[in-house]
Amino acid sequence: MAPGIVPPREEDEAAAETSSQQSVTFVLEGATLETAKVGKGYELLNCDDHTSFLKRHGRDPAQYRPDIAHQALLMILDSPLNKAGKVKEIYVHTAKNVLIQVNPKLLQKLSIRATNGPDKLLRVVKGPVPPHLPVDALRIGFSHSSESLAPVATTVARFPPGKPLVFVLGAFSHGKIDDGYVDEYLSISQFPLSAAYAIARLTNALEAAWDLV
Repeated sequence: MAPGIVPPREEDEAAAETSSQQSVTFVLEGATLETAKVGKGYELLNCDDHTSFLKRHGRDPAQYRPDIAHQALLMILDSPLNKAGKVKEIYVHTAKNVLIQVNPKLLQKLSIRATNGPDKLLRVVKGPVPPHLPVDALRIGFSHSSESLAPVATTVARFPPGKPLVFVLGAFSHGKIDDGYVDEYLSISQFPLSAAYAIARLTNALEAAWDLV
């Protein structure tokens, strides 16, 4: 065999090792998950059911969109990327600075026996966000306002093979991510995208790049 040429078996083993190291952590920033006593009990505030309550308390109802975080979580949890075990962690960081860790196996656990297992599906953890992220991860924030616009397949192709990834997306209706722990901001569309649709694009691209079907 010519010098410098890696035998096919070694290539396969190297590719398998890289594949086993591939993982992504999702962080949903700025989620409006706030409860308040409405009537006789506590409820999760949202713009559809609590418009009058929010206005009476000087709040902007348009900012209260817990459905955004909910839709984004469903998109992550139900993706083949997650079902293949490539989603390492999921965090929801609320507008009130509460950090929630979401078990990536949430959907599978709920369909079985969530209350009887040792794993917690949701738990509040001590902030800030960075100590919970992989030390050597590439931390990417996604924002329509970023000047680094590229098709999602091109964006995914430039990520270093085997390096852990952290994707940070906004879980709010208006605004932008502004966090010091992000290495760089990228845009994957010339149009504003919902968090759920941006996640769908990202998970689909990673599934294609990592040969997940």
